Amino acid sequence: MNQKTVALHNLGCKVNAYETEAMQQILQENGYKIVPFEPGADIYIINTCTVTNIADRKSRQMLHKAKKMNPGAIVVAAGCYVQASKEELKKDDAIDIVIGNNKKKDLVSILKAYEINQDEEEAIIDVNHTSEYENLTISRTAEHTRAYIKVQDGCNQFCSYCIIPYARGRVRSRGTEDVKNEVANLAKAGYQEVVLTGIHLSSYGIDLGSDLLELIVTVHQIEGIQRIRLGSLEPRIITEEFAKKLSSLEKICPHFHLSLQSGCDETLKRMNRRYDTREFEEKCIILRKYFDQPALTTDVIVGFPGETEEEFHTTKEFLKRIRFFETHIFKYSRRKGTKAAVMENQIDENIKNIRSQELIRLNEENQTAYEESFFGKESEILFEEKISVEEKDYFIGHTREYIKAACPADADYSNCLKKKRLQGRLKNHLLLCEN
Repeated sequence: MNQKTVALHNLGCKVNAYETEAMQQILQENGYKIVPFEPGADIYIINTCTVTNIADRKSRQMLHKAKKMNPGAIVVAAGCYVQASKEELKKDDAIDIVIGNNKKKDLVSILKAYEINQDEEEAIIDVNHTSEYENLTISRTAEHTRAYIKVQDGCNQFCSYCIIPYARGRVRSRGTEDVKNEVANLAKAGYQEVVLTGIHLSSYGIDLGSDLLELIVTVHQIEGIQRIRLGSLEPRIITEEFAKKLSSLEKICPHFHLSLQSGCDETLKRMNRRYDTREFEEKCIILRKYFDQPALTTDVIVGFPGETEEEFHTTKEFLKRIRFFETHIFKYSRRKGTKAAVMENQIDENIKNIRSQELIRLNEENQTAYEESFFGKESEILFEEKISVEEKDYFIGHTREYIKAACPADADYSNCLKKKRLQGRLKNHLLLCEN
């Protein structure tokens, strides 16, 4: 019997990337051969994203591209876009199988059933009415030094611009023992850094009677893991107690992504965010109290419905005051099915572009200033891979703050933790450290 070949393509967030790697490993364990996403595969699996209308479009494009690459192949649409738009996808002739969230673990049995019946297969449950966490695990990742670990799914926040609670359902947390076992296995496989991630990571444990801090302490005790990073956090989780405890755990990286979205209280209210700028700033002050030069990063949406010039200016001044290491700027994109999509005073695309460029320039200034504050200082770097810059070889990696650094390749530093003094800039946002 010929070994079936499968090509996978991931769209979207780190949680999606984790699930795609888990599906790939399930397939390999069941005798399928993984091949590049190119013409000739027997099966194509696209793990879709639905965070914006643009994400929907990209998902459709990849599904149609797969069918064109091999019209006789089985094309599988999986994930968030499927969950949000199943009726639309079931009518699409390019798609043979649709698999929603919480059903990816059943991928092999779904494929086998389709191969027997040749009928369009549907595997979608109502994730808004399940408390079951979908158990997927990985034993390796595409990266060889850092592993992203999904520990939580779903969201109860219902921000006015966001479709994800409808696509991912309510908060569901992964069992502590399950997380512990996966991280321990990854440590044995040589991974030194893990990133705990989820759809709404701060909610971890509310359905289990525990919390994120307890999970972090458990992971911290696992031998072989040298670094722990946290995915995106809601400001409200940052308390004196939380920050003080984290600062006592030497494996915790001082790199915190606090989701902001706007630096204007009026805009935050329309977004249905559950904090104001005063509270957000207090959380940044707490982190800077317990950590020396922590890297604070964030997300900001420009051009949200009703955002006036004055509101935008308020956001810009707030970003200047907080001095983030990195600010990820997103132009508001209308998402059908959300409250924001039908709000009055939608912002013109040209205005969004102008505002976006202003904040991108500010981010460049802030990021450069933060990086330069480490010049002349010794930093611990986890080296990841070798690259060539102007015909010279360097090993590159990241500091605990997630600053990208390069060292001349006078030895093999792959997956090595080294303390090096940062000397200056090699190029763009790649810093040079001494030999």
